[in-house]
Amino acid sequence: MAIDEGLAQRIREQLGEVPGLTEKRMFGGLAFLMNGNMAVGVHNDELIVRIGPDDTDAALARPGVRLFDITGRPMRGWVLVDSSALTEDATLRDWIDRGRSFAATLPPK
Repeated sequence: MAIDEGLAQRIREQLGEVPGLTEKRMFGGLAFLMNGNMAVGVHNDELIVRIGPDDTDAALARPGVRLFDITGRPMRGWVLVDSSALTEDATLRDWIDRGRSFAATLPPK
């Protein structure tokens, strides 16, 4: 399954040189992990963001956002953001920051 390499590159540029950052192929896409915990990723042409279960409903109210469900089993705390909602770098940065913030609450793997 092909991923949007342009989106992946935009994420890399926004993340820069972050200690503990790694890239890994996951979910048929590309994941960006902070100390072993997924923060954001790319699935096809959508952004995957791990935000935590408590923030799911608020995130789903934003434009272009849907629950992460690629297997028929929706995952609360994970959302997909359509590329059409990521045209502005500031919007992408906000989602990346949300994913990084949640990943920072988790113990390193």
